[in-house]
Amino acid sequence: MAELPKPVLQKPPGYRDPNAPVRPAPKPGFRKPILPSTFPVRRKRRSCCRICCCFFCIFAFILLIILFLGGAFFYLWFNPKAPVFHLQSLKIQRFNVSVKSDATYIDSQTTIKVEARNPNDKITFKYGKTSVTLTAGIGEDETKLGSGSSGEFTQGKKNTTVLKWTVQEKNVLVADEVGAKLKARYRSRGMVVSAEVRTKIRLGVGGWRIGTVGMHISCGDVTLKQLDGGDMPKCTVNVLKWINFQ
Repeated sequence: MAELPKPVLQKPPGYRDPNAPVRPAPKPGFRKPILPSTFPVRRKRRSCCRICCCFFCIFAFILLIILFLGGAFFYLWFNPKAPVFHLQSLKIQRFNVSVKSDATYIDSQTTIKVEARNPNDKITFKYGKTSVTLTAGIGEDETKLGSGSSGEFTQGKKNTTVLKWTVQEKNVLVADEVGAKLKARYRSRGMVVSAEVRTKIRLGVGGWRIGTVGMHISCGDVTLKQLDGGDMPKCTVNVLKWINFQ
C-alpha cells in the first residue's frame, strides 16, 4: 500500500525562527507637542508686513519719479509764467464827508481798473468770478469805500485784459476824527487807497484744464497823487496763503 502524505504542521502564533537575522527596532518618530488651548499660537505675520511695506515703498518711489519727470517735462516744454497785475487807474467820481449832529458819514463812488497780463505763449488762463474791495486810509483810519464783482472770462496767450469795476458806498458811518482826516487827505490828494481782488484761476493747455487755485491780489498802498501822475503800481499776488509774488 502507498504511504499517505504527512500533514504540514502550522507554526503556532508568535513563533520566531531562531535562524532568522535580527532586525533593529524602528526609531520612534518626532511628535509635535500638543499645546494647551490657552497657549497663544504664533502666526507668520511679520514677513507679510515686511513684503507689503517694501512693495508700498517701491510703488511710492516709482510714482515720485514719474511725477518729477512729468513736471520737469511740463516746465521745460511750456515754460509756465504767473500772470502779472497792475493797478491801472482809480478815479473817484464822488467823495463826500457829511458831519451831522449824530455822527459823520461818507458817501463815495469810484471806478477801478486793474490790468491783468498773461505772459505765456502756450498757456491760457481761465478766471472764475472775481470780486474787488476798495479801502481808503491806513491803520485805524482804514475805511471801506465799496465792493463789486465781475463774471468769468478766459484770457488768451500773450493777452492783456483790463478789469473794470464801479463801486460805491452810501452813508458809511465813521468816527468824526477819521472823517476829518480822510476829507483833508482827499483834498490834498494824499489819501492812500488799496484795492483787494479775489478770484480763482485755472491753466489751459490745448483742450485741457489743469487745476483750480484761489488767488488774492493786493493792489495799492498808493496815494491819489501818484495815480494822478500816471503811476501803475504792480500788485502782489498770494496763492495757497503762503506763496507771494509780483
